[in-house]
Amino acid sequence: MIEEHFAALSEAAGKSASWSPKIRGWGDQLAAVLSSGGRLLACGNGGSAAEAQHLTGELVGRFRNDRQPFSAIALHAETSAVTAIVNDYGEHEVFARQVRAHGRSGDILVCLSTSGSSQNVVAAAKAAHEIGITTWAITGPSPNPLAALCSDAIPVEAPSMATVQEVHLALVHALCTALDDALGVPT
Repeated sequence: MIEEHFAALSEAAGKSASWSPKIRGWGDQLAAVLSSGGRLLACGNGGSAAEAQHLTGELVGRFRNDRQPFSAIALHAETSAVTAIVNDYGEHEVFARQVRAHGRSGDILVCLSTSGSSQNVVAAAKAAHEIGITTWAITGPSPNPLAALCSDAIPVEAPSMATVQEVHLALVHALCTALDDALGVPT
């Protein structure tokens, strides 16, 4: 069973290498947005929330080498806001309401979902479109509602959600590499 897991991961990672040109383009666009004072918002549930926070941590901190910090917010990480929104508006609004509060036209929202059908993440993407935010989805196999809704998407083709999440981490790191490259951060 363990050997099968690693074989599936290797296959999914190999297939994901074909997304390199798209990730470079995302890195270029993200560098332009962040360098001009824009921000990145990120959302997801469970393991995808962890990946969203990993991404924002790399942007506020650093990835490979020192560079200026950038505005990046993992929407699930504001626990008081999250619990108040869930209590007052319901779980489907938890990210959408924060997108409306923190997002500005020209910002970027990264939506992570292994299923691609998480209702609160889909609602966040819809809210982002309403105010002119670019939306990128990193999902599991397509077709799925989130990938179809977002401005651009990378669907990971893998047989298990665990493998999808593992590849999502590699994609987060690839995006950080592309951003640093676009900014001219030395390796």
